[in-house]
Parts: sequence; structure tokens; C-alpha cells
Amino acid sequence: MKVASSIKSLKTRHPDCQVVRRRGRLYVICKTNPRFKARQG
Repeated sequence: MKVASSIKSLKTRHPDCQVVRRRGRLYVICKTNPRFKARQG
């Protein structure tokens, strides 16, 4: 899982990527391609 500096770059990586807030952190989850997982904060 990568720690990302910008969410904009993560959103556009794959059409199935979702941005989710959990415990004050921003996560990007992707069911079809799990290597796109990332977090910020």
C-alpha cells in the first residue's frame, strides 16, 4: 500500500477506484485491481 501525496492522481488511476474515509485517513480501494490500494494522512 502506498502513502500518497495527492488524491487526484489516485482517483484517475482506474475506473473502479473508490476513495473512502476511515479513522481520519483517506484510503483508495480497488476491488478489481488491488495493487492500486493507497492511503493518505
